[in-house]
Order: sequence, then structure tokens, then C-alpha cells
Amino acid sequence: MLPDPNGCLAPAGAFSPDERAAVYRAIETRRDVRDEFLPESLPEPLIARLLEAAHLAPSVGFMQPWNFVLVRRSETRERVWQAFRRANEEAAGMFSGEEQAKYRSLKLEGIRKAPLSICVTCDRTRGGAVVLGRTHNPQMDVYSTVCAVQNLWLAARAEGVGVGWISIFHEDEIKEILGIPGHIEIVAWLCLGYVDRLYQQPELAVKGWRQRLPLEDLVFDEGWGVQDGRVPTAQSERVTHSAAADNAIREGS
Repeated sequence: MLPDPNGCLAPAGAFSPDERAAVYRAIETRRDVRDEFLPESLPEPLIARLLEAAHLAPSVGFMQPWNFVLVRRSETRERVWQAFRRANEEAAGMFSGEEQAKYRSLKLEGIRKAPLSICVTCDRTRGGAVVLGRTHNPQMDVYSTVCAVQNLWLAARAEGVGVGWISIFHEDEIKEILGIPGHIEIVAWLCLGYVDRLYQQPELAVKGWRQRLPLEDLVFDEGWGVQDGRVPTAQSERVTHSAAADNAIREGS
């Protein structure tokens, strides 16, 4: 046992079986909600709990770079929806044929239907120019803010609250609507509201957009592409092709 002269440590054993099951259930059944929101407002104590869960996220150098802009007014949400609509039309044009038709069939009505939106931001200046842990990976503050989003999302699932993450917009438009300073980055626009039903699998999988990848294809042992001490044939071909490409680049430089 570690010495603890200042009494700052607490027991850290495993959770009970029921507690563990609840944590994993929240993870496994979390969904990105697009259209299933109920109109009922969220109570303020519940919103406070979700924000507290987000604020307990880990952050590089303990800089806690996040802010949370709560948006309830329908007028503001309508302005944001119009910004989303314009960007969504641009996004649809990036696909073609059957893929474009499938994209247009997806309902993305959370901004209008959910009673609460939260704009989650990252202040990359908080903590000064040199931040412990960010010295060699400057993106760590943004990653930290994403951890706050995930904390909120899982807590919301436990509370029976659906969350949808909107990312299709021009950041400058949202900043203008909300009066966000130029140096602040928007990480997520979250739509929150009660739900009484969720898809059993991710909606994009159910609707044939993409399927979940097998975990065993994504886990390597001690080095890239190595599984069970060997490089699988398909992976070996990719690695060989990549190495040949790298050699060609070096020889041409």
C-alpha cells in the first residue's frame, strides 16, 4: 500500500457487480439521438448533475478548458438550425447517387425538437502558453474537452436523457449567434431531451450507412499490424505497400 501521510488517498477497489453492470450498460446503450426527443423540459437539478459530470472529466495539466453555453430559447435554436441547414445542404452535395439519397433521408431535427442545447467550447489559452502535458501534443486540450462531452453523454444515458451531437455547421456562424470570442473553439453542439425509446444499435448501422468494425481487427500486439505475434496476410500486404510508398517518397526527395 502506498504511503499517504496527508490523508489524500481513498480506497479504490472494484465496483460491486451491479454497479459495474450499470456503467457498462450506459456505455453499451448510449446513442446519438437525432429525432426521438420528447418536448418535456429538463429539470434544473438534472441539468446541473449532467454539467457536474462533464466538469469532472480529466484534462491535460488540469486546465479544464471547457465552457458550456446553455441554449433554451427557441429563437436562438432556430437561428442555429438555419446555420445547420445551410451547411447540411453543402454536406449533401459532397455525396452522390445512392449515398446522397441515403444521407438526405436521415432525420437531423435535434436542434429544433430537443428542449435544451449545449454548446461545448474549448479555451486553448486557459492555463497559459505552456501547459503541463500539452508541450508536445497541442491538441490535448481539445481531446480533454471531448472527454467532458463523453462524461455528460454517459451521465445523460443513466438519467434517461438523449443526446445528439451536431457537427455540421460553420463555426463562425455559431460564434456570431452566441457571441463567442474568436479565440474560443467550438467542440460540440449537443441537443438534450428526454427519450422513451432508443435504437437497439447505432442508428447509422440500422439504416445501412456503416457497420461496427470487429474489435479484433483493431487491436495490435506490441506494434502496428501485429496480431498474435504475426502480421495477418491482408495487413501484411498493406504494410508492404505502405513501406514501398515510403521508400519511393524517400528516393524521389
